[in-house]
Amino acid sequence: MSQTTTDRVRWTTKDIELLANSNEGTRYEIVDGELFVTKAPHWTHQTTCGNICFELEHWSRDKGLGRATINPGIIFTDSDNVIPDIAWASNERLAVLLDDAGPLTGAPELVVEVLSPGAEQERRDREAKLKLYSLRGVQEYWIVDWRLETVEIYRRENAALVLVATLTSENELISPLLPDFACTVGRFFE
Repeated sequence: MSQTTTDRVRWTTKDIELLANSNEGTRYEIVDGELFVTKAPHWTHQTTCGNICFELEHWSRDKGLGRATINPGIIFTDSDNVIPDIAWASNERLAVLLDDAGPLTGAPELVVEVLSPGAEQERRDREAKLKLYSLRGVQEYWIVDWRLETVEIYRRENAALVLVATLTSENELISPLLPDFACTVGRFFE
């Protein structure tokens, strides 16, 4: 007997909580009820995340407009529960979105995903998460490839995230979302 798409297992936040108790060091995320499981990322992946967060947080502290962090939990719904590599939220959004338990309960303005090796990992970030972040109201989404040293910039246009630029190490990244933020992309990969 074949299984139809309506018969597939739909994972929830409660399922993740049960799995997490038995498998420390493993990251579980759910997008539209689909479970994504990843192990600890590559050293360079994490270094790249740290560099991007440093640049965003340095700018944020200077401007006083918001905060950046690594690996925040975002629980949009019981079947959409993700851990992006980096998120930036304005002070106003943080005041509304930050749950007492720690995760965000809605979309920050900016989400950054640094690609991990593997077709399934790339599909998660380029398709499943892009769609989720687009539907949930993220204003800007960066997909970073530390192996190619590129950053794809998606911005909200007509209620959807659309690719507006692919930047290389020599390019300067600026964003209308982040007033006066400017960083050479190569700094992310140092």
